[in-house]
Amino acid sequence: MHLPSPAALLYVLLVVSAVLITIIAVRPAITHSREGKVLAFVAFLILPVLCMSWGASEHIDRSKQTAFCLTCHIMESHGKSLYVDDPSYLAAAHFQNHRIPVDEACYTCHTDYALYGGVVAKLRGLRHIYIQYLGTPPSPDNIKLYSPYNNRECLYCHLGARSFESNPIHVAIRDSLTSNQTSCMTSGCHDTVHNVTSLDHVKFWSPAQ
Repeated sequence: MHLPSPAALLYVLLVVSAVLITIIAVRPAITHSREGKVLAFVAFLILPVLCMSWGASEHIDRSKQTAFCLTCHIMESHGKSLYVDDPSYLAAAHFQNHRIPVDEACYTCHTDYALYGGVVAKLRGLRHIYIQYLGTPPSPDNIKLYSPYNNRECLYCHLGARSFESNPIHVAIRDSLTSNQTSCMTSGCHDTVHNVTSLDHVKFWSPAQ
């Protein structure tokens, strides 16, 4: 027996709300009784608030998905870069080796720039939506971060890991990395990330292999 999905239950709740509101709008006289007032209170206040809260929660969970991020045309090349068959590509190496949750790859590494971070990040996320539907989105090879990538996002997982701590270079510059004085993406270290401009000249890995 399959239970209905949360999204399906939400749609049912929306339909119930719409039906109750329609009934009260067509027959306002039913609100003269105590039961009618309670019904109106539920229909016009309780159910809409519940639907909005539930809907927002569902949307936020869905918008964490990698598939959701890649629904924007300008992000297609970034999604494609996750399958580059070259371990020097930072995003591809993390994605293909499941060093991050593959279903939430973009969210995991870019939370600071997404719709779910702090107030500034939320405003940036809303700006992305505005540009996507009402503005002029940039070309895929012209997408830039608002500020340099913070080592915090890397060290959240890698700091304390055996592979990180046993690397003599990491040990030597540990303080510089944790203080953000030296970026993990410094030239000569992990500076090949998505590199969408070079995708025409690389080999791709297929999960079916």
